[in-house]
Amino acid sequence: KLRVRSLFTGNVQDLTYHSNDKLEEASITLHEMQYLYAEGDHYVFMDNSTFEQIPMSKDVLGDRRYYLKEGTPVNVVMLEDKPIDITVPKVVEMKVLRTEASLKGATVTAQLKGAVTDTGLTVGVPAFIKEGDIIKVDTRTGNYLERSAGKG
Repeated sequence: KLRVRSLFTGNVQDLTYHSNDKLEEASITLHEMQYLYAEGDHYVFMDNSTFEQIPMSKDVLGDRRYYLKEGTPVNVVMLEDKPIDITVPKVVEMKVLRTEASLKGATVTAQLKGAVTDTGLTVGVPAFIKEGDIIKVDTRTGNYLERSAGKG
């Protein structure tokens, strides 16, 4: 007995197989692509080898959509020519659009304040980060890493 989830619809169902049953192997491929732009609830990627443009829904991308900026290189996992997953770079640079006010009277422990980036991601940053700064964010954890040398 198996409980399986469809990668296309997300529906879960219980299946029963016997020891002599045969299953087809899924055709999964990995494609190097580049993020182009968002259009409504879809994000458009371009295959680097064929220049074909492929839309992905924000439901498939989940929170990884907050790490996408125009030109971001990604690896897209395709199942039978349909995108089912992406891998974003481990570190991305983002511009800080808004930050909370710094708290006066700093304590011994480092205090983080909220910052909203140009992609809509909210990140905890040190008090010295201000609007307009470019920061590096770890996409695996969503945590602030450092202020980038470049200015926005």
